[in-house]
Amino acid sequence: MHTEPTTIVIIGAGQAGGWAARTLRDEGFDGRVVLIGDESHPPYERPPLSKAVLAGEVAPESVHLLDAAAMAAMSVEWLASARVVNLDRTAKQVMLADGRAIGYDKLILCTGGRARELDVPGAGLPGVHTLRTIDDARRLGPVLQRDAHVAVVGGGWIGLEVAATARQRGAEVTVIETMGRLCERSLPEAMSAHLHAMHAAKGVEVLLGAAVASFAPRTTGGLDVVLSDGRSITCDAAVVGIGLVPNDELARAAGLDCEGGVLVDAQCRTTDPDIFAAGDVAVTPNSWAGRRLRLESWQNAQEQGIAAVRSALGRDVHYDPLPWFWSDQHGTNVQIYGVPSPTHEVVVRGDPAAGSFVFFYLEGERVMAALGGNAARELRFARRLIEKRTQVRAQDLADPGVSLAKL
Repeated sequence: MHTEPTTIVIIGAGQAGGWAARTLRDEGFDGRVVLIGDESHPPYERPPLSKAVLAGEVAPESVHLLDAAAMAAMSVEWLASARVVNLDRTAKQVMLADGRAIGYDKLILCTGGRARELDVPGAGLPGVHTLRTIDDARRLGPVLQRDAHVAVVGGGWIGLEVAATARQRGAEVTVIETMGRLCERSLPEAMSAHLHAMHAAKGVEVLLGAAVASFAPRTTGGLDVVLSDGRSITCDAAVVGIGLVPNDELARAAGLDCEGGVLVDAQCRTTDPDIFAAGDVAVTPNSWAGRRLRLESWQNAQEQGIAAVRSALGRDVHYDPLPWFWSDQHGTNVQIYGVPSPTHEVVVRGDPAAGSFVFFYLEGERVMAALGGNAARELRFARRLIEKRTQVRAQDLADPGVSLAKL
């Protein structure tokens, strides 16, 4: 017989943790809920940090999922600025840095990740920024002003979003990317080329195949970013956006299986049946990709946080989402459904140069993934084609005169 837990502890008060806490009450759980976060802020959403918050269009507080009053109303014990230093699976308790011990019946790890740092001389200088938290956005925002020169290290999603926001605010921007094209790890070549052209058209300088050797302070203020080939870029500030390091150290030390994050099954369970994981730290089997994935997305943080709670409460859960990612850059909304592969046949609908388009990725007559710019409606239908495994002809997908809804 299933016995409902009396105390559920959530480590990590980001989006996954916030949704986990909210879902416990939505699902009728009336036991003790403890939400432990190492930031002073209540749970919040991260995507606006590199866009509206950084642009100064909205206040940082606007990204809060739950505030202190809402959590108090739900009887959620929110421990802010609290760090868990030990997880004792035998005693079923977590130890905080201040010496407090909190017992649990079920534990949900939503520890997320931290911005990857460059291991080069000068990386710790005050003018070198990362962007992961509200506090990061508050420090960086005032730097992005007209006539400032900002060097963005990393031509992936976060770097390109920061570059777009900086240009929107009037700053000069140089993007420095070690790979041969933008977003090389996550995008096919045609889309990389489109992003490159879009940023160049907005005045962003993009340096490919360029590696940072060091940062050096200038006596007149600002920084020199020294590249490995000897070139030097003078800037007022540098932003390092080179990916995420999953915060799985606590899980590793406790003996849970980890591999670039905490390994979980389709029920969001770790190798300990009383411990679950969700969000940026969780590595999950994904049938759409045909392998395990750690999904760094707004969608996954929310939906897996919900799924982990339902699983912890003994509900029937099989978490296997179609990966979905989106980004806003220079007025273009980019969305990706599924996982494009170099082996897929690429079919283009619309005109990338005109600004609205969809790339379909086919395996035979099945759409495996879709990627588009300013094409939200078409991508909604593309998602259905992927999820329903509908057989389609390439020429129909390429023809704007053929309705995707009818396909």
